[in-house]
Amino acid sequence: MLFFLLISLHQTISIEGNWDLIQKTCKNTKYYELCLSSLKSDTTSPKEDTKDLALVMIRVGMASATATNSYLSSQMLNATNNILKKKIIKECADKYASASDALHNSVQDLGAELYDYAYMHVMAAADYPNACQNAFKRYPGLVYPPEIGIREDGLKQICDVVLGIIDTLAW
Repeated sequence: MLFFLLISLHQTISIEGNWDLIQKTCKNTKYYELCLSSLKSDTTSPKEDTKDLALVMIRVGMASATATNSYLSSQMLNATNNILKKKIIKECADKYASASDALHNSVQDLGAELYDYAYMHVMAAADYPNACQNAFKRYPGLVYPPEIGIREDGLKQICDVVLGIIDTLAW
């Protein structure tokens, strides 16, 4: 029992000890509340410095892109009668897979302290969903599903937070 109390106390002290860093870092981002809530909700990752915070947010972005890719893959099964819609949804799923890959590349760039490349990969990840929306626009008979739009906005906001954090690393 004492062991669990000590672990709990250590986690509380660790979060409180880094709370100032988290707040200061999030103030440099476009979406302060999203940044705070994402960083606070991750209790397993180290948050010793700003780079650690960027890595946590990148993992949040990768999870978002992967979840959207899975959602789109399930939607392909529902579009069995509409070959064109199925093709566009597949294209969208591929774009979200590419967004996740770009975010993964940014993790490697941060590890090597190649902040310009990390920034570029995060920008690419934020832009991949635009190709999905544009694919729907090419065919006036197809409506861009609102659920995909919500997910697109979410990924873009997460990427904007990451970009704000990377900006502070480049100083």
